[in-house]
Amino acid sequence: MMSRLVVIASFSLLLFSCEQRVGTESPEISTLFTDVAQESGLSFIHESGAAGEFLLPEIMAGGAGFFDYDGDGFLDIYLVQSGHMGSPDSKLANRLYRNTGDGHFVDVTESANVGNTGYGMGCAAGDYDNDGDIDLYITNLGANVFYVNNGDGTFTDATIETATAGDSWSTSAAFVDYDADGDLDLFVTNYVNWENTKAFTKRKCFAVSGTRDYCSPQAYAAPSFDRLYRNDLESGKATFVDVSQAAGIRDKAGTGLGVVCTDLNNDGNVDIYVANDQMPSFAWINDGQGHFTEQAVSLGIAVDHTGRSQAGMGVDSGDIDGDGDFDLWKVHLMRESHILYINQGEFFDDKTIRWGLASPTRRFTGFGTAMFDFDLDGLLDVFIANGRVQYEASSEDVDDPYAEPNQLLRQVEPGRFIDITSSTGAAMKLIENSRAAAFGDYDNDGDIDILIANRNGPVRLLRNDVNRRGAFLTLRVIDRHGRDAYGAIVKCVIGETTRSFEVRAAYSYCATNDPRVHIGLGEATSVERVEVLWPDGHTESFGPFEKNTQITIRQSSTAP
Repeated sequence: MMSRLVVIASFSLLLFSCEQRVGTESPEISTLFTDVAQESGLSFIHESGAAGEFLLPEIMAGGAGFFDYDGDGFLDIYLVQSGHMGSPDSKLANRLYRNTGDGHFVDVTESANVGNTGYGMGCAAGDYDNDGDIDLYITNLGANVFYVNNGDGTFTDATIETATAGDSWSTSAAFVDYDADGDLDLFVTNYVNWENTKAFTKRKCFAVSGTRDYCSPQAYAAPSFDRLYRNDLESGKATFVDVSQAAGIRDKAGTGLGVVCTDLNNDGNVDIYVANDQMPSFAWINDGQGHFTEQAVSLGIAVDHTGRSQAGMGVDSGDIDGDGDFDLWKVHLMRESHILYINQGEFFDDKTIRWGLASPTRRFTGFGTAMFDFDLDGLLDVFIANGRVQYEASSEDVDDPYAEPNQLLRQVEPGRFIDITSSTGAAMKLIENSRAAAFGDYDNDGDIDILIANRNGPVRLLRNDVNRRGAFLTLRVIDRHGRDAYGAIVKCVIGETTRSFEVRAAYSYCATNDPRVHIGLGEATSVERVEVLWPDGHTESFGPFEKNTQITIRQSSTAP
C-alpha cells in the first residue's frame, strides 16, 4: 500500500529545449557550466603553505562541501583551508558561506563558529544526533574537528565530547549507519602516518627531469589505519566509540584518500570502499553483525585489469548500467586510466576500455569526481577535477607545473562515453590544480552544479547552464528521525525501466555533497512509483510523481 506523502514541494521551473540523446554533439563551443563564484560572493582562496620544502601534505590539500546547515532548503558551502604547516595563522581559517536563496552567498564563519585553523584536508556532513540539524566533521593533518549544529545558525566544537579527534593525517570521511540502528556512525579515511615520517620530512625526491619534486606515499613506507566510530546515541550518550579494532578495520593499513559507502555485494548491508594511493584499494564488507572483512581482491576491485595497484584518489558509486546494483568509479594518477568497475552480482568487471573511459583519462591526475546526469537525459555522466602531484616540464600552465584542465565525459548512449570538455565553454577550460569537487543543486533549478576547491587558488562554483535533454525529479528522502536517510536505496519505476539510486553525501575526494537524489528523466514525463529500502530493512512505496518537481518523502513512523 502506498505510504502517505508527508511533504510535496512541487513547482514549475524554467525548462530548456530538449535535444536528441544520441549523436547530436556539436563541434561548436557551448556554455554548459558557468563559473559564478566571484559574482556569488565566494571570495575564498586556498593556500597550501608550500615554501619550497616539498612536504607531501602541501600537494594533497583542498576540501569543499555542500550542506544545508540552516535548514532553509538551500545548500550552503563549506571550504577547507590549509595554511602553513607547523605555524598556524588565525587568518587562514575554513569558511562557511550561507546561501541566501537568490544565487548569492554570505560569509558567516565567525557567527557560526566554524573557522577551524588546522591544516585542513576535507569535510563530512550528517545529522549525528537526530535533532534535524546537520552537523559537520573536519579532517586535518593532525587532530580532526567535530562541530555540532545548535539549530540557531551556530555550531559548538564538540570534538572532545564526541571523542573523534584522532591523531592521524585524515583525508575523506563519511557518516554512515553501518549497524542500521537509526543513528549515523563515522568512518574516517587516513593517509600516510605522518607522525612516523617526521624523520623523513627532509627526504628529497626528484622528477624524471631531475627537478626537485614531491615524494610519493611509497617513499615514506608508512601506511595508516582508517577509523570507524560507532555512534553511541542509542544508549543515551551523545558520543562515539572507536570500534576500528573490534570491527576489523585495523586488520589492514593503507594510504586512503577517497571513500564511498555502498552495498557492494547486494546483501542489504552497507559496505565501505576506500581508494588507496599506490596500493590495492579496500572493500570492507559488512556482515550485518558489526564486523567487516576486507574482500577487494575477491570482488575484483582492488587493482586494475592487469593486476597492478594504482594511485586511487576520488571515488563514487552508482547504477551506471541501469541493472539495479551499484557500480564503482575511481580516478587515479596520470598515465593510469581511471577505472569503471561494473557490478556483476558476485564480482566486478573492469569495463573502462570497453566504455571508452580509458584513453581520455590517462593524460591527467584525477581527484574530485562523480557519476551524475548533468544534462538530464537519463544516463549518468562523469566529471573529474584534475591536478598533478608530480612535476611535468610540459605543463599547460607555466605558472603552476601541477595545473591541469578538468574534464566532463558524457555517456552518449548506454555503455559509451565521449570527452566533451573542449566544447563546453570557458569554465571548463580553466587550468588549475583542482582537488575536492562537491556536487549539488545549489540554486534548486533541478540540475546539478559543481563546487571545486583548487590547491593554491580560488574556489570555483560551476553553475549548470546546459540545454537540457530531458526533465528531472529531485527527491529528499527522510527517515523516521527526520534526517536524510543515508544508505537508503531508492528504486524508481520510469516507464518500462527501473533505476536505482542511493541516499548519500560522502563520495568524490575530501568532499561532502547534496544528499538529495537527482534523477534525469530524459523523455519521460513522470515517475510511476518510488520504492525506498530504508537502512533498517523496511520497504515503502511512494508516488506517482510528475516531472520537474522537487519532492520530500518521509519514512512512516508506523512502518513494520
